[in-house]
Amino acid sequence: MGAQWKAKHKMDAANAKGRIFTKLAKEIAVAARNGADPDMNAKLRSAIEAAKKASMPKDTLERAIKKGAGLLDGPANYETVVYEGFAPHQVPVIVECLTDNKNRSAMSIRQLFRKGQLATSGAISWDFKHLGQIEAEPITADADAELAAIEAGAQDFEAGDDNEVVFLTEATDLDLVAKALPEFGFNVLTAKLVYRANNPVSLDDTQRAEVEAFLDAIDADDDVQNVYVGLAG
Repeated sequence: MGAQWKAKHKMDAANAKGRIFTKLAKEIAVAARNGADPDMNAKLRSAIEAAKKASMPKDTLERAIKKGAGLLDGPANYETVVYEGFAPHQVPVIVECLTDNKNRSAMSIRQLFRKGQLATSGAISWDFKHLGQIEAEPITADADAELAAIEAGAQDFEAGDDNEVVFLTEATDLDLVAKALPEFGFNVLTAKLVYRANNPVSLDDTQRAEVEAFLDAIDADDDVQNVYVGLAG
């Protein structure tokens, strides 16, 4: 929870999948502006791996690459805009938008934060670590996560969903570690920069439900790409 907010429940599976594909397609398009060849473009390679993990259809993936590279409908004019603030009960939140209209995004975020508190740039992010996060799966049964973390240059590791391992890196080391991990028995599924709260807030069930409703509403906005929250557990 203290890493990236993951929307759950409250929507049917088809809507959830569609929203995930929309966000991933935007990430791919932005990455592809620096070249359509994933072998030469680490950011694009990571975005494609994330799309494959989410089972994005091949034609949707290829269209996003072409759009980003300017080969379809003109270039993708998305910009990253970061907002900081508090959810109810003073829970710190960082919202990353990927938008082609900053004025529209700003208006939407202001409305969404009416039940919380929008803050100025830097007011919240100082209490978060900006890290590289790599989700990887062991290639063999005897793959050693601790050894892989040390040898590949990761700062730490932890258990992920299913059989995955999450490796944490310095922000500047993300690509280097991702490239090194296969040598030590791990297949990289996703690699991205994230924010992690230093001091996540603990809430009771009623308060937590209120915060989750607030976060669900933010995550549902078309311009919102990632939501990071300082919420314990």
